[in-house]
Amino acid sequence: MPNLYPPEFRARAIALVRSGKQIKITAYELGISSGCLHNWLKQDRIDRGEITGTTTVEAPELRAARKRIREL
Repeated sequence: MPNLYPPEFRARAIALVRSGKQIKITAYELGISSGCLHNWLKQDRIDRGEITGTTTVEAPELRAARKRIREL
């Protein structure tokens, strides 16, 4: 099971990278993998509408719908 980080921690990590700090250095200093930080940044870009994908708000609704479809 993956570690769950508080939303504030994720937001701070994303803000550091968006301000110009390198991903690899930021990840190392925060004690997370650079791949994890890349995923957070990608999801942030989706949530901002910069790229297409399932937003954070839509994800739970989509999971619930898929579960309901499986039950039927």
